[in-house]
Amino acid sequence: MLFRRFDYLDALRGLAILWMTAYHLCFDLNHFGYLQENFYSNPFWTWQRTAIVTLFLFTAGLGQSVAFDQHQTWARFWLRWFQVAGAALLVSAGSYAMYPESFIYFGVLHGMAVMLVLVRLTAGWGRWLWLLGSAAIALKFMASGAHALWPALDFLNDKTLNWLGLISRKPVTEDYVPLVPWLGVVWLGMAAGNWMLRARPQWLVAHSTPAPRAISALATLGRWSLSYYLLHQPVLMGLLTVLSFLK
Repeated sequence: MLFRRFDYLDALRGLAILWMTAYHLCFDLNHFGYLQENFYSNPFWTWQRTAIVTLFLFTAGLGQSVAFDQHQTWARFWLRWFQVAGAALLVSAGSYAMYPESFIYFGVLHGMAVMLVLVRLTAGWGRWLWLLGSAAIALKFMASGAHALWPALDFLNDKTLNWLGLISRKPVTEDYVPLVPWLGVVWLGMAAGNWMLRARPQWLVAHSTPAPRAISALATLGRWSLSYYLLHQPVLMGLLTVLSFLK
């Protein structure tokens, strides 16, 4: 069964990829000593990371809305899911090789693998998705207050449970995308996608043929987002390693 592509949706994902690449290039330049920045506490970088992850997960929700609307089978869903889960394991292995003390054990791909299943199971909940998404985000702030009131909740900071996101302190890891609040972003993306498909389909698909060149280029990039995600950091790090060696 062939599925219709949505140019603007793919282009939005492609835009997120370009932004992510620029961010990671700066991160890698800092790692090699070409920059002197604190990517873990400087708001200029931490807020960018938040914005990039938000855009990625929101488009993931939009994509699930389109897939559900086009009657994607569970078999096709699981095929894509295993690709995401397998990529998450590769990220863990690669990050452990570089940062054994802060390797990625529940980053964006790990979180997405869990979130995709939950979003798929709730895909038919209609307008309730708006409430679910808002509640998941609000739960993040409620959890912070709950920890202050009940210190016994500190067990939620343990690595075996902190992937839920109900924490009072961020774990030491290079990438951390727990269910709370990020599942809320995916739910809101799906809710927005459901509304767009009914009321504003032109926001998702380019009606001009061919699509504008910039949109077409970004859309092509967005359709290969997982492969690009896995390859871009090794390529950037490899190029900077060669540059450092030549210097």
